[in-house]
Amino acid sequence: MNICLIGNGISTLLLANALANRNIKVSIYEDDQPKKKSFTRTLGISKNNINFLLNEKINIKSKSWPIDKIKIFNEIENNKEILNFGSKKDKIFYIIKQIDFVNLLYKSLKKNKFIKKYKIKNSSFFYSILDEKDNYDLIINFNEKNIISKKLFFKRNEKDYNSFAYTSLISHTKYNNNIAYQIFTKYGPLAFLPNSNYTTSVVFSVLDKNNNIQENKIKELIINYNNKYKIKSFTKFEKFKLKSSILKNYYYKKILCFGDNLHKIHPLAGQGLNMTIRDIKVLLSLIDSRIGLGLPLDNSILVEFQNKTKHYNYIFANTIDFIYEFFKFDNSFKNLYSKKLFNFLETNNLFKKYTTKFADKGIFFNY
Repeated sequence: MNICLIGNGISTLLLANALANRNIKVSIYEDDQPKKKSFTRTLGISKNNINFLLNEKINIKSKSWPIDKIKIFNEIENNKEILNFGSKKDKIFYIIKQIDFVNLLYKSLKKNKFIKKYKIKNSSFFYSILDEKDNYDLIINFNEKNIISKKLFFKRNEKDYNSFAYTSLISHTKYNNNIAYQIFTKYGPLAFLPNSNYTTSVVFSVLDKNNNIQENKIKELIINYNNKYKIKSFTKFEKFKLKSSILKNYYYKKILCFGDNLHKIHPLAGQGLNMTIRDIKVLLSLIDSRIGLGLPLDNSILVEFQNKTKHYNYIFANTIDFIYEFFKFDNSFKNLYSKKLFNFLETNNLFKKYTTKFADKGIFFNY
């Protein structure tokens, strides 16, 4: 069994690690241009997915920070939560710096004899894949901008949020820091995601169609909305444009799209990587089933993968988009609707139970 992975992001490294743990030969083809490292972005990983990573021999807890609860606020009532999830009896998710996670994955891959890495030097590699002049059982493509994606996987549902996400790590005085805060401001959602008792990651998704807002304004807004931390300093801000994208068809022959190439969503709920990990679990269950039956890895796996995941991913992505649009609409009416709605939902234990489960496992409750 021999599988080719095209890409060099976290999703590629995660899947490579899991496949190699099953004694499957993995060839990773990376772009000749190295992927830019981020030192301010963090990742939120659900408890269920943390357990999966631990089972796949990735010591994720050594570098992550546990979160007990999420508290949600709106523009008008910035000092009074409108909703909260979780309890101190259990952790609901974990925060890890993106750079730390990448380093953990590379460390794991270096020890694995089933993995080989190559640089893509020119376009001839992609044409050999398109012309089926290769020896791979399956090809998994993580890059939405390469020749394969442009030729075969160009039909997408896309949305431009006319927004930019600004990320920074703030240093502050000691704070009992196991609660994440999300504020739905008139500028866009602002999240405070703890890294330790002394540092917190900030993600501010700002409506800015013409890209006119300056960094000093972003910093000023974060300071004004913050009422928890005594901030000492900010790291340099990183900035990226926000778009959502959902691929209409997941596979072609033995080529499967994966990761951000498959679905990209708004970061307000921190669910992008969690969606991909859930996809990995589904794909692995199909591969394990084939191996257990002594069957080859072929196109039938990709057909079944799409059948099992496509509708769930579509519903999940659109739920995140609905939450974003609801609060955007609500802010234009001075939070009139969210105040009434969440006053009711705050006392509804069933709602809290299933929304917490939704955030932990998505719609794949069996994985």
